[in-house]
Amino acid sequence: MQNWIVLGATSGMARPFLRRLAIDGARLMLAGRDMEELETLAKDCKLRGAAEVEVIAFNIRDTAAFPALIDKLAATQGVLNLACFVGTMPEQSAIDADPMLIDEVVTDNFTGPAKFLSLLAPVMEARGEGVIVGVGSVAGDRGRVGNYVYGAAKAGFATYLSGLRNRLGRKGVHVMTVKPGPVETRMTEGMKLPFMAKPEQVAEDIMGGIERRANVLYTARIWYFIMMVIRAIPEPIFKKMSI
Repeated sequence: MQNWIVLGATSGMARPFLRRLAIDGARLMLAGRDMEELETLAKDCKLRGAAEVEVIAFNIRDTAAFPALIDKLAATQGVLNLACFVGTMPEQSAIDADPMLIDEVVTDNFTGPAKFLSLLAPVMEARGEGVIVGVGSVAGDRGRVGNYVYGAAKAGFATYLSGLRNRLGRKGVHVMTVKPGPVETRMTEGMKLPFMAKPEQVAEDIMGGIERRANVLYTARIWYFIMMVIRAIPEPIFKKMSI
């Protein structure tokens, strides 16, 4: 039986992914801060075919609560998998006005998930199977003037996942880094961004990436080519561009 714990389960990208897992009959653990939303989401997953659904109060900033949840996951029977959709993206202008927000951005997008996964890694190593999906962002591929603190946090998370993939891959556990471009969620509401993807498309891409054991997944696919070009722009030219 496939067990999936999904951190940030009520996020716009997580919801269609959970629906796909429910249709496949997985056991689901939905972790997040809004218990009312989680309960509603759990009912929907049960109706779609999930074998079991449990809701878990979870805040990525509350590291003291991590060990108890890790113990719970270690006690599960069957294949253990995790998907991390946790993250926040405040406006760069807000961070410029209050640099103390940097700690929150880095915690939500990098150090919080990394701490949790570092505690989970020995559990999955011992089992020798399972999948970890870490959701980052194309913003982490290069520092851009409009979101460089958020991008720096996502870049750190991507590098962490790369190292974790090398470590756990030797033990039979696969780690996939997902790098979405703009996605139509509450986080991007009101923004006019190019090549905006639907959350359902992201979920389909993630499921396909898991099936073929992709290491790094860009979604929508066009962002792989866009970021290849952006990364290749020489720094003196890049500094003059408004991207």
